[in-house]
Amino acid sequence: MVPKDKTASHRKVLAAAREEFMEYGYENASMRRIGQRAGMTAAGLYRHCRDKADLFSEIVLPSIQRIDDWLDAHISRSVRSVESNDVDLWKDSEIDMMRDLVYPNMEEYRLLLTRAQGSPYENFLHDLTEKHQNQMLQFLPLLQERGFTPRRIDPQELHLLLSAYTTALFEPVVHGYSQEDAFRCLETVEAFFLPGWKQVLGL
Repeated sequence: MVPKDKTASHRKVLAAAREEFMEYGYENASMRRIGQRAGMTAAGLYRHCRDKADLFSEIVLPSIQRIDDWLDAHISRSVRSVESNDVDLWKDSEIDMMRDLVYPNMEEYRLLLTRAQGSPYENFLHDLTEKHQNQMLQFLPLLQERGFTPRRIDPQELHLLLSAYTTALFEPVVHGYSQEDAFRCLETVEAFFLPGWKQVLGL
């Protein structure tokens, strides 16, 4: 990837690319049109990026990294909580991630979820589920060591549950719900899924 350029012209290119990707999707987006939107020639555009994939990555990677960072911190907090026998400290969940991180940045994540076909990020939700599954499979034995009784669950079952949960969390983004409607739906998802997760984890 080309090193990040902080100039005003580069910000203009990113804004033009974001508009193009939202309108046409990654596969059908045109570098020629992006250049036109940014008011520059093709040669000028290619001074800011290698290609379309480079531009798309620069736009979506910060959104992906924020989620990755949140999940890593979440599992670390959960491990510390269990190790200190103070599960009351383990209060946050993916519900909080959506409320604090994703829904306030709905358009960023909608671009990632609905316009990435043909890019390396088209399977973002599946990849996110896989990461979460791997984290939980490492976490369950710790719960057992500390005297909890998590439900015996194999990776296939866990993947099924996490896929349903992740899909439900991100559906308001995919369908472009208003923030108000998204938060209302989040309350329903929380009421439905969290009691089940507590049973699975033996809490």
